[in-house]
Amino acid sequence: MPVSDAYVREDLAVAAGGINASAPVLLDWAAAVAAEAAPDDVYRNKEGRKTLRFRLGRQSYFLKLHSGVGWGEIFKNLLQGRLPVLGASNEYRAVQALRQINVDTLSVAAYAREGLNPAKQRSLIVTEDLVGTVSLEDYCRDWALEPPPLSYRLKLIHKLADSAGRMHRAGINHRDFYICHFHLDETTLGNRRPTCYLIDLHRAQIRARTPRRWQVKDLAGLYFSAMDCGLSRRDLLRFMAHYTEGGLRRALQHDRGLWRDVAERAGRLYRREHDREPPVPDQ
Repeated sequence: MPVSDAYVREDLAVAAGGINASAPVLLDWAAAVAAEAAPDDVYRNKEGRKTLRFRLGRQSYFLKLHSGVGWGEIFKNLLQGRLPVLGASNEYRAVQALRQINVDTLSVAAYAREGLNPAKQRSLIVTEDLVGTVSLEDYCRDWALEPPPLSYRLKLIHKLADSAGRMHRAGINHRDFYICHFHLDETTLGNRRPTCYLIDLHRAQIRARTPRRWQVKDLAGLYFSAMDCGLSRRDLLRFMAHYTEGGLRRALQHDRGLWRDVAERAGRLYRREHDREPPVPDQ
């Protein structure tokens, strides 16, 4: 008997002509949406996954349609020591888990999965388009030359540290944890806690506890991706203090080895990517 599960939010179901929460129905509907997508709306179409933007009424959405990765891709990933991403289930579970711990993330409008064979499993996830947001990679691009107001800088450092800490303490690791995968709603920067959405969760893993090596990988990826933003030593200490339960004292004493490994891995990533030494944080 085929394995399947499905969900569709009421507003999307109505806008799509009354589709119901049936995996075959949703998958057929998504395939039709994908087939009609204009080339400019398609962001990825390879390795059994098609990612595109579409509109229903006034609302814009993103669709990720997985058609099965095949055994070749599964074995290639396993031989490289990586867990293969089989479909939309990872992202769906990760979104639900992050929302439960109050980490800003995507809003799911539909999800479906069908099939027992992991190489041929079909699945989809539909999320609301984060209209009016900007990736932190773009927002922070000129910080080294044109620093933002100090209050904005502090709020974003605290926000990212809080999101990362909550995620890791809940046993979730992202695997692509870079500033480009945080999308900021600039209109919230005047608030005490700005809204900054964590996206691209298709490779996320959820366990009872985040293994140290995955904790290091996530944090090093985040640090590496922010190295050209004109970070100071104080900025790094602020992040460590807000990430760590117990504050800066615990971070510098009990977790000293963790942060040393994060800095070393981030430096290696920077050298490999840019073929030069990483910038030294200002004092």
